[in-house]
Amino acid sequence: MASKKNAPFRIGRAKTGLGLFATAPIAKKQFIVEYKGPRISTAVADELNNKYLFEINTRWTIDGAGRRNVARYINHGCRPNAESDVIKGKVIIRSIRKIAEGDEITYDYGKNYFDTFIKPHGCRCASCVAKAKVARAEKRAAARAAKLRAERKLAKLANSKTLAKTATKAKASKTKVSKVKTGKTKVAKATPTKPKVVRTKPAAREPDTFSLPNRRAA
Repeated sequence: MASKKNAPFRIGRAKTGLGLFATAPIAKKQFIVEYKGPRISTAVADELNNKYLFEINTRWTIDGAGRRNVARYINHGCRPNAESDVIKGKVIIRSIRKIAEGDEITYDYGKNYFDTFIKPHGCRCASCVAKAKVARAEKRAAARAAKLRAERKLAKLANSKTLAKTATKAKASKTKVSKVKTGKTKVAKATPTKPKVVRTKPAAREPDTFSLPNRRAA
């Protein structure tokens, strides 16, 4: 087991407060640190309001609240790179996959701890933060898409109303012209009048008067 002096980790600032970070690459299944603290009975531990209690079995629990317990700074992870295990009454933390230098070391605290202390405030581990970020991005994208669809729908509706209005005006204009051509309008038209023929009676003819030619004496 690695001692604190040459341990491949450091305490640093994390999203949830302080955390433990790798200062060198850590191989898979490599021991990282022991979860240390005084042993107290599990019955007594149940009466304490302490976030750093690690139950070994139904009889004994480790109180890891002391600051000399470096493992207490390891935060919970929903997709952890380490795990806890009880070996001969000791609680150890070891890696479950390769951990790169600079990565935060995390392990799963278990369902009971998660439901009691983490779930009410929301998990802020790296995987949950990334998941929430993706969800927010998808929500924003969906909102933008919905807004764009609504704008297109309004534009289409406005265009349809404009076309309908234009068509109505054209139809009204066409109907007016048609009425003038077919004579169905109520415009009064002048009807031509025929000239009146006045018949007059012929005047009485006077008898023709003529003089006989003068005859010369034979």
